[in-house]
This record gives sequence, C-alpha cells and structure tokens, in this order.
Amino acid sequence: MPSTLPAYVADPLLLASRYRDVRALTLALTQSLSAEDQCIQSMPDASPSKWHMAHTTWFFEVVVLRAHVQDYRPFDPRYFHLFNSYYESLGSRHPRPQRGMLSRPSLEEVLRYRAHVDAAMLALLEGDQSTGAGWVPLVELGLNHEQQHQELLLTDIKHAFSLNPLLPAWGKAPQVAAVLPVGGSWQGYQGGEVLVGHGAGGFAFDNETPRHRIYLQPYALARQLVSNGDYLAFIEDGGYRRPELWLSEGWATVQAQGWRAPAYWLEQEGLRTQFTLYGERALDLAEPVCHLSFYEAAAYAAWAGARLPTEFEWEVAAASQATGAPPAGMSLASLDPHPRAAGEGEGLQQLFGAVWQWTRSSYDPYPRFQPLAGAVGEYNGKFMVGQLVLRGGSCATPAGHSRASYRNFFPPTARWQFSGLRLARDL
Repeated sequence: MPSTLPAYVADPLLLASRYRDVRALTLALTQSLSAEDQCIQSMPDASPSKWHMAHTTWFFEVVVLRAHVQDYRPFDPRYFHLFNSYYESLGSRHPRPQRGMLSRPSLEEVLRYRAHVDAAMLALLEGDQSTGAGWVPLVELGLNHEQQHQELLLTDIKHAFSLNPLLPAWGKAPQVAAVLPVGGSWQGYQGGEVLVGHGAGGFAFDNETPRHRIYLQPYALARQLVSNGDYLAFIEDGGYRRPELWLSEGWATVQAQGWRAPAYWLEQEGLRTQFTLYGERALDLAEPVCHLSFYEAAAYAAWAGARLPTEFEWEVAAASQATGAPPAGMSLASLDPHPRAAGEGEGLQQLFGAVWQWTRSSYDPYPRFQPLAGAVGEYNGKFMVGQLVLRGGSCATPAGHSRASYRNFFPPTARWQFSGLRLARDL
C-alpha cells in the first residue's frame, strides 16, 4: 500500500509562524529583481522567478486549500493550468520550456495571487483545528517544497544573468575574511552493516525512506571539498583533453558542448574570473569548485587517483559527525549564495551549505519504497531513473533544510546548480 505523510508538526499555530517566515523569504529573494528579470527563462531546465513564486503558491492552493477547505474560492481557476509543474493527476499544465512566455499574468498580479492564498492559508492555520489532521502534513510538505524553489530561484536567475553581457549582480557580496588553501587529508570509516535513510523524528521527503540496512566496505573521505585551485590543476594538466579520464557519455558531452572549465568560469587575456550572484569576481583558489556536471566530477576523481563516494558512504559519515546543517530561521541578511573556503577543523569540513556533492549512486528507490498516496505521490518517485544523487546542500539551500539523509538528484550533464565534489577512496 502507498505510504502516507506523518503529521510532522503537531501544532498548526507553530506551522503558521513557519509559513509566514518561508513565504516572506521567497519575496525577499526577489527584492533586487525587476519585473523584466522575473520573466526570463534562460533554458528549458530553468524557470522564471515569477513562475517560482506562482508555482509555490499554486501548490498550497491546489494541494491544501482546494482539497481541504470547503468554501475556498480560487484566485483564478486558469492558474490551475498555468502553474502546475508535473502533477498529471491534478490536470493539464503549461509546457515547461514555454514558462518564459508568460508575460501575463503580470508580476503585480502574481503578488496579488500570493497574498490571496496566504490569507486563506493563515485563516486555515489559525482557525478551527478540529479537522487539521489531513492537511497539516501537506502544509509541511508545501513549505519544504517552497524552500526547494527558493534555491532554484537563485540558481535559475544566476544562469539567466550569466547570459547577459552586462553580467549583472543579484546582490551585494558580504565581507568575508580571506582563507588560505589548506592541504587535503582523509578520514577513514570502518564500514560494516549500517542503517541508512531517515529515522524517526522531523520532516523527510518520501525518497529518504524507508530506513534500511546496508553493508559498506572500509573507505575514506576527503576532509575537504575539491577547491578551485585543485580543479585548475586538473585543467592545466589537460583534463578536458584526455579521454581516458572520462566516462564515454561524458567525453561525448565535453566534445559536443565544448566544455573546457566549470560553468561560469571566465578567461580574458590570461586572467581567470568567475561569474557569481555578486557579479564577476576573481577566481578564489581556496573556494570549493562548483557548477560541475557529474561527468566532470567523475573525471576529476579519476585524474586524482580517487573516486566519488556512494551516497551511503557520504550519509554514514555525515550522520556520525557532531555537526549538521545550519540552524533554521534563515533571513535574507544571513544568506550568502556563494560557496566559501573551509578553514582548519576536526572531522569532515563543508558537509553542508557549500556545494551539493555528486555521488556515484544512481537515484533509485530504497527497498520497499512506495510512493505517497494521492497527488503528492508524484513528487519524487516518478523521477527515479537516469539521474545521480547529490548530498549535502549548497550555499543557496535554505538554512535548516539540509540533513544527512536528504537526497537531491539531477541528470549527469546538469551544471547550473551549485554542484561540486568530495573525493573518496577504498581502504
């Protein structure tokens, strides 16, 4: 039988406070963007900022309000079609590659849509709770869904701005102390029979379950992420010209796409820079390399005489370490969507909040996995083919959203996300 969402948050009034915070942050992320900026779709895999704001609102309207509030009046029934992403069971949808053609509704109208749905949601959350058992976990899912789109909003506008000859900035970079590159070292793990997957307590997506036992051989992980300086050495050693380092499809992709460096690296008159959400900046050799495809990560690992970790090697190491994701409650002021260099410290560095880390694991269901009941069963399960798992969250991941069991997934060619790598080796 399909699984059901547990009631992660028992008190809807606490959920109302979280609802306000998450929805406010989405708006804050767009405050530096013009109406024109928010209508851009730079490639089929990306979406306009305006669409992200409307789609996350659509989720609450369709999955929660329309299904659980008897007298709810939709803002505009046509939006059920316009802002559906991929939920076949919830009706038709506007083609994904054509989201940038939606000059109407206007940004102002989308903001009114958000306000309409927010008012109805808060009335539900702060009203009579006698019938809340069915919709409370759906609200929690919706908030985590919106946090995913907050990250996508940043990665998508970065891609769009990178194609603008003016190389505009999304925001102003905070002052961050310079960090010198630190030599790499390894941390070993004995392996054996271990439990993986989300345990009891707290929110998790269905693809993080069921918790189950696996067996790991002894292994080691690099204490730090691969840096820009490390990756530059790979480039200068002919990494993009050596087919023996690449998986077959990766080599074909490199030739077809003309890749010679990570996405957003620029070179002019022998000077290397990189495009960031703060505009064009000098390449900091100590910072983690990011915007790599799986193919580039795997080629670098082969060049370094190592390999990529499996997702379970990464998870077991992360779960065993007394460090975790940043605390919840991130505000715009605390957001820094650019990966920073690691300093000295014990254990694994940069586990969370720097770059998503490619693993060598395909995105498959866990043993005895069953999709959730209803429309939300389409959230993850139907994408479990042809993709690779990434772990750890990035500098654009909202605080408190990452955890050791969290599984992200992308096709092996994807480069517009903040994706990098940590090396692994056998012991």
